[in-house]
Amino acid sequence: MASLIGSVSFLALLLLLLFFFLVSEASVHDYSKERFVQRGNAFVIHGGSEGLYGSLSEPNGSSSSSASNGDSFIRFEKITFTRTKETAVSKETGSSLVQAIIFEVEDRESIGGSAYGGQRAICCTPDLAKMESCKEGAIIYRPSAKNPDWPQGTDLVASIPRKTIPITKTGMYNLYFMHCNPKLEGLVVEGKTIWKNPTGYLPGRMAPLMNFYGFMSLAFVIIGLFWFSQYARFWREVLPLQNCVTAVIALGMLEMTLWYFDYAEFNESGVRPTGITIWAVTFGTIKRTVSRVIILVVSMGFGVVRPTLGGLTSKVLLLGTTFFIASEVLELVENVGTISDLSGKARLFLVLPVALLDAFFILWIFVSLSKTLEKLQARRMMAKLDIYRKFTNALGVAVVVSVGWIGYEVILVHIKIGFLNENYFGVE
Repeated sequence: MASLIGSVSFLALLLLLLFFFLVSEASVHDYSKERFVQRGNAFVIHGGSEGLYGSLSEPNGSSSSSASNGDSFIRFEKITFTRTKETAVSKETGSSLVQAIIFEVEDRESIGGSAYGGQRAICCTPDLAKMESCKEGAIIYRPSAKNPDWPQGTDLVASIPRKTIPITKTGMYNLYFMHCNPKLEGLVVEGKTIWKNPTGYLPGRMAPLMNFYGFMSLAFVIIGLFWFSQYARFWREVLPLQNCVTAVIALGMLEMTLWYFDYAEFNESGVRPTGITIWAVTFGTIKRTVSRVIILVVSMGFGVVRPTLGGLTSKVLLLGTTFFIASEVLELVENVGTISDLSGKARLFLVLPVALLDAFFILWIFVSLSKTLEKLQARRMMAKLDIYRKFTNALGVAVVVSVGWIGYEVILVHIKIGFLNENYFGVE
């Protein structure tokens, strides 16, 4: 058992080191020799998806010393397209035109078309050219009914100079690079785009969280002051489990504070401080792991109906270590170097182990509580029995609320938004 825990810990260390070397530190959407993927009759690169608020004033896209200058925009910087040597020397490649299409999620039906009710095509076919007056071989996009200036399209041949697209309407925006020439195989894109909200560089889903973490930091300080005052007052009667609760409060205080500074720095400079993000993720994961282990140990009746955990100690440590690794990897993938407002398929793959381990924690906790309640009743320890019953009811309510929130998040957030955005062209 000890060797297994050691192996798992070594794996966690390797994963953490891997993230230190591989994560991206920029807040911009960086493209490093990204290759086009064929989708239908078009070739596509997903350039980014973010929730953006409309500009608070007449947008000019100019650089300002303040990130919260009220401007909201998407800016292209040093975007270049490179062909392979074979296609570069070939005289039969045809059009080398690449288009950058920016559209709001409500205008997604404005991209592409269908002839005679058949399969939807992104590139204009001979039949669509007759029906929709599009140019054969070009990307199809029509003006939005609500906003005639959108979607925004930019024609690119070899590169695009610095260009700013002002955002005047709040919404979920998507950027795709597309072309329709199958002979441009191996074409890659390099450069970056900068996405900015009126109050700073935080993506739309992150912007409200900065204030949230600020308030939570203050709340943890207040809770910590009260707890530590009681701890100092009754220090002679402190139990080992109460020392663990003290550690959880301290970890929560550190986690919330680090998240606030992480978001504040990201919002102001446009560069996400990777070191702070990793520490915030790690402190949060340790806090969640210790919290679950404490609840499990209390449910087993440690210090109440049993003086020690005996042979269960190694099993509890193994479950806690495994949960820490799975949660740490998930949070690192989700937060470190993540810019777009949409999570990829990797997150869905990584969230399954965490969900299963959480379910195992819950099952073990309630099974242990049931046995502890039986022992308390058999020994007629009525005061402690009443406390444990209230504890069981509180845990039951917490589990129901947690499951409800997870269901809401999966159904209304990940599935709905993912369908409307990333999966529209089937490209991440």
